[in-house]
Amino acid sequence: MCAPTSWSSRDYVLRRPHLQVLAARGFVSTPAEFAAWADGRGRQRLLMEDFYRDARRRHDVLLDGAGPVGGRWNLDEENRQPPPADGRSPAPEPWWPQEDEIDEEVRADLDRWEAAGEVSFVGDDGPRLFPVTRRDALDRLADFLDHRLDAFGPHEDAMLAGERWLAHSLLSPALNLGLLDPVDVVGQAEQRYRDSVAGGDPLPLNSVEGFVRQVMGWRDYIWHMYWHLGRDFRSRNVLGAHAEVPGWLADLDDAAVDAACLSDVLGDLRRDGWVHHIPRLMVLGNYALQRGIDPSAMTDWFHESFVDGYEWVMVANVVGMSQHADGGVLATKPYASGGAYIDRMSDYCGGCRYDPRQRLGEDACPYTAGYWAFLARTRDRLSGNHRMRRPLQGLDRLADLEAVVEQERRRGTTPP
Repeated sequence: MCAPTSWSSRDYVLRRPHLQVLAARGFVSTPAEFAAWADGRGRQRLLMEDFYRDARRRHDVLLDGAGPVGGRWNLDEENRQPPPADGRSPAPEPWWPQEDEIDEEVRADLDRWEAAGEVSFVGDDGPRLFPVTRRDALDRLADFLDHRLDAFGPHEDAMLAGERWLAHSLLSPALNLGLLDPVDVVGQAEQRYRDSVAGGDPLPLNSVEGFVRQVMGWRDYIWHMYWHLGRDFRSRNVLGAHAEVPGWLADLDDAAVDAACLSDVLGDLRRDGWVHHIPRLMVLGNYALQRGIDPSAMTDWFHESFVDGYEWVMVANVVGMSQHADGGVLATKPYASGGAYIDRMSDYCGGCRYDPRQRLGEDACPYTAGYWAFLARTRDRLSGNHRMRRPLQGLDRLADLEAVVEQERRRGTTPP
């Protein structure tokens, strides 16, 4: 069998006699290639950017001779635009799979098991949104390449209340299930770019490079770091976060929440089992980071709530990237921000009862107030991080800091 994708399942399989465990499928770089990169040149830090460039060289992806097409490896600066001013998605609605009699049988089985108390679920039952067959997966890939790849890059980090898909590919579940090979996915995206250049109407390189970066860069990097960092990585908690996951969050109870961004994202997650990477990081993860929710518990919550939430995906992403519980192994600073970031990158704040400019009082944005309370709580632990020097210095300019901290202490993890 192919190697399982978590420490516990791999332990279980390796204890079985007379079973040959093959390499895991579904990744661009092999464990040997990652090890050679990680151990090479006296590397001080295992940065994703370095891994990504190495992988592109090894697999000859978007190269012009020995260097990157267009002269730059990283076009992220072009992919941080706020949402379109007209509030409309930059791409047409995605292709959707059609349910059949097998879906009906599976749903009946799940309903029966749930009624018997054998399993439990979160979120709503609804039409299946993600591929479960090779044919479906190929159709979704073709739809993305045909209609969405060109618009993917510029608004990659944007959020819109009424346009939750934007130009994202929605391919992560199919990749995780093994219905698509990431080498083929990257190859097809590059071929579309090469053909468009030859035809005189080139696809935006920032969109193509941004997509390739997600598939063969970040996704592969997280997979290999899960194993490299070891089974104890998920228990790291250098910021001393020990609050429980609140019930309204565990239940995806968007109706209990007044904050427009958090309520909308929870509603999307309850209905779809998926939101894209910025709501995960800057709305859901940012809230948990500010409130000091236990990172291992948040890892479990993400694992259980997302259709692509595998153990290997969530441990490094949540413990390291989102909650900074590793002290900077994966990310050089915490991904904490106030309401100003959400206001700039979304259309949520205009209709919200909270004001992103306020940190104190009834109209105080829970993200703005939470940001300053988080910095005050973790000041000593973050004092050695040079990238946090300026934000921490800002604490000394707040005459109302004690009041903000007390306000957020009273709020705790009650629905904002």
